Amino acid sequence: MKAIFSILGLLIVVAITGFLAKKQLGSTAEIIVTPQDGTQISMPATTPGVTVQQQSQQIQQQVKQSLEAAMQQPRPMPDDK
Repeated sequence: MKAIFSILGLLIVVAITGFLAKKQLGSTAEIIVTPQDGTQISMPATTPGVTVQQQSQQIQQQVKQSLEAAMQQPRPMPDDK
């Protein structure tokens, strides 16, 4: 009886671990960046099937574009009265 509960518990742990691993690996479809001003910038993940160097260049380009977009937004000016 004790062995049955041990095996059953082990199977449950393996199933939960497999589910969490699948969920974690599937969540790489989109990267969300939150700058200090509180806005969220959503960037697509890299294209599958490309080399590591190409992925690095894609990520660098995406970050550069998002930073340029953030720099175009005017800074809020305080009201001095």
